[in-house]
Formats: sequence, structure tokens, C-alpha cells
Amino acid sequence: MYATNYHRPKSLAEAAELARSADAKYLSGGMTLIPAMKTRLAAPSDVIDLTHIAELKGVTVSGRSVTIGAATTHFDVANNAELKRVCPAICHLAAHIGDPHVRHRGTIGGSISNNDPAADYPSAMLALDAIIVTDRREIAAQDFFTGLFETALEDGEIVKAVRFDAPEKAGYAKFPNPASRYAMTGVFVARGGDGVKVAVTGAGDNGVFRATDIEAALARGFDPAALQGVTIPADGMMSDLHASSEYRANLVVVMAKRAVAAALA
Repeated sequence: MYATNYHRPKSLAEAAELARSADAKYLSGGMTLIPAMKTRLAAPSDVIDLTHIAELKGVTVSGRSVTIGAATTHFDVANNAELKRVCPAICHLAAHIGDPHVRHRGTIGGSISNNDPAADYPSAMLALDAIIVTDRREIAAQDFFTGLFETALEDGEIVKAVRFDAPEKAGYAKFPNPASRYAMTGVFVARGGDGVKVAVTGAGDNGVFRATDIEAALARGFDPAALQGVTIPADGMMSDLHASSEYRANLVVVMAKRAVAAALA
């Protein structure tokens, strides 16, 4: 690891001021940044730890409106009773990220800001029509995720929270890599007053995406049987040592069926 300066700000304003250094990086859990620094793939001049800023933590549920602070850990998302009451699918998603160490350190803000193509949260944000709240603006999830490890965040911009309205029904299912537990394919399904939305992670060449063919089928009948005969083209699917593009295309439909079944359970 290269030498770096570590900072522990107590406020967003202090963090933003520290980020004026050209090579500074924010840390929110560090599940990706720290390994990259250890292997010298990243060499920030300054590491700004956001996990001790109180206003970035916690879950607030008001009716069906949900706000989750960016520094809230996966463990806390998974085990929040109020959130589990209105949107158990996102609690289920958080409970199956990585292992206990990752769940106690990793955060929702860090996950979506990194936008790993196999991360779980981006699919939930997209299917739930979430709003990403930063220290500068609000960004719709459909505009936030722009490609592999790419987001709409500008230099120095900090994710403060995510906000969404809990849907009538939602479910998440993933086929995890047996070693990393990253999603080789994960599907989040949400049904609300504005219809059915389905988002896929771990499968697309360009990261998380909406599965419109599956949405159309489920709009006609919100049941796993409605997906019988639905196929997803392999074009645009990721192909690597873990699974071919054709295999992932098939997994999208299989995981969608399981996600719908979970939503109806």
C-alpha cells in the first residue's frame, strides 16, 4: 500500500473541504477501496472516512416513504424492523450481501457509488425508482447508474441518502458466486401503482439494467407462471469464467421467477 493521509471528518462540510485535494477518495465501508489500495491499484493522496458522520446513518420510515442514510451498513438495513415491515425485499437483499464482516462494514452509499456490475443494491434502486440524494442535488436512479463502475456523481460529490416509496409487492433473488457471493445474476422485482419494474444486476455487459420484456409479461399477470416461455437475448450479457452470456440470459428469467415468488410469499 502506498502512503496516504487518513481523515475522519465529523460533518459533510468538513468532508467536502478535505476532498479539495485532487487525489482524495471517500471511504464508506471500504470493501472495494481498501483492497485496491492494498494491491496498489489505487493510490489516493487522502482517504476521507465518511462512516463517522452521524447525519449519514440510519433508516427513516414514514408511512411507505423510506429514507436510508448512505453510511448505513448492510447489517442495519437487513435488520431494521420498520423497513422490514414495509419493504422486506430490500432487507432480504442486504442480508445476503457477502459475509458477516462485509455486512457489518459495507454501506449502501458505498455500494451504489462504486456501482460494481455484480453488486446487489443497484438493482433495488432501479426497480424501486429510488432517488439518490447527494450534498448537491437529487438524482433519479435511472440517471445515476451510467455504466460499469460509473455513476453520475461529480468529483467531490457525496451521497447522503437514498429515498423511495415502498411498493405493494417486491422480491429479490440472486444466483451468487459461491466464493464471493456477488450476484452472477440478481433480479429485483417491484409492483406498485405505476406498474411492474424489474432490474437485473450481475448479468449485463454495461452493468445494472431494466428487463422490459419481463416487465411486460408481469404486467399481464404478476405470477411466476407469466414468465413461462419468456426469453432474454444473450447479446449484451456478460460472459466470463463463471458463466457464459447464454447462461446468464437464462438465469435472468429463472431469478425473475424466484423474485416474483418471493414477492408473493
